[in-house]
Amino acid sequence: MIERRDGPQTVSPSATTLRPRSPSEALEPTRAPQRPRGGKIRQPSPVLSAVARAGSALITLTLAALAITGGLALLLGHFYERPGPLAEQRTVVIERGSGRIEIAEQLERDGVISSRWAFVANHLMRNVLSGGKPLELKAGEYEIKAAASMRDVRELLGEGKSVLYKVTVPEGLTSQQIVERLNAETNLSGEITKVPDEGTLLPDTYRVTKGMSRQELIDQMQQEAADFIAKAWEARAPDLPISSPREALILASVVEKETGQADERHKVAAVFSNRLKKKMRLQSDPTIIYGIAGGRGSLGRPITRTDIDTKTDYNTYRINGLPPGPICNPGRETIEATLNPAKTNDLYFVADGTGGHTFSESLAAHNAAVQTWRKIEKTQAQEGRGTAGPGLAEADGDGAAPGDADEAAAFAGEAAAAANVAAPAGKTSTVPLPVRKPKTGQN
Repeated sequence: MIERRDGPQTVSPSATTLRPRSPSEALEPTRAPQRPRGGKIRQPSPVLSAVARAGSALITLTLAALAITGGLALLLGHFYERPGPLAEQRTVVIERGSGRIEIAEQLERDGVISSRWAFVANHLMRNVLSGGKPLELKAGEYEIKAAASMRDVRELLGEGKSVLYKVTVPEGLTSQQIVERLNAETNLSGEITKVPDEGTLLPDTYRVTKGMSRQELIDQMQQEAADFIAKAWEARAPDLPISSPREALILASVVEKETGQADERHKVAAVFSNRLKKKMRLQSDPTIIYGIAGGRGSLGRPITRTDIDTKTDYNTYRINGLPPGPICNPGRETIEATLNPAKTNDLYFVADGTGGHTFSESLAAHNAAVQTWRKIEKTQAQEGRGTAGPGLAEADGDGAAPGDADEAAAFAGEAAAAANVAAPAGKTSTVPLPVRKPKTGQN
């Protein structure tokens, strides 16, 4: 059953607003509601308006700057990566002390790059973006390949991959001789402030860049020498008659000047080591020479009897033990041989006529070897080949422990008689040495 309600039907306000009364009313725009009574009308803030305008301008300028920067970066990148104008490979020398602009100007002038400003701008921009690892352009001599890009040139100069030159310093030179050799090297620059102490330079072949400082190379040689002697000292034989790396260097310098053949270094070192153990004098010709000539390294004449008899701090015919300092700068192999000598009982050596030497444990065996050498020397003289050279057969023929004057004099007399020669003061001695100098004519 349907309940029926009497009275008028009510319609909600929302329903009336949603249903227009006519089609024309439906087309009319909806009117805005009236402002509530009592509300205040707010005026726009001039400060906020100014801030908004400034912010809008800033954003616009930022976007414009980014667009310009991006365009410049693309343009610089194009210059940076594209092949350069160099038609063929050439060598460019960058002088020490040149700034980045000077370097760029020189590269442009030499036809290596097309624009100095593009090069400098690229260099600075990439240093800024390097994350704290800027690339510095280094002086030197560089070989630039044909069509090398700015990237190639910048990386080459930044890594310092310059042309390297060889500077060879032979073993056995004095420090003064080494300084003179470096002063004559045209690829080096600057002056050496002081002649280094004897024995503190390591002979070797060093690779240098054009214009490298001579003093810088000296410093490098000293550091290499210090590092090597320290390492070699740690690997020394346990029973050596020396007690410090300096003594090892002094003995090695004597061995270096007495060594003629590489395979005899250990034997020569053994002779001197054995003599030190027995408190015998070293009796080495090169020590006589150094005591007179010093850093010059050469007398310019043969050793005389007067030289042998004259006592100097370095004359090991007249002093006991080692000289007070090195007499040259020994090489790596000689230092190692000195610190690890051959296991022999040899106390003497003399030339054998073949470029090598005869080593002997006793004085008698040594005298016999000396006589053999004298025959060879005489034969060579008769054949017109000359003798072995100054200093090769000079000696006072001691061969005994220091202080055994009678035995020394006896041996000297016997050796002189056997050689059938005299050795007056001021003349070159021809009395055989108990310890022989192995290299012909070596000073």
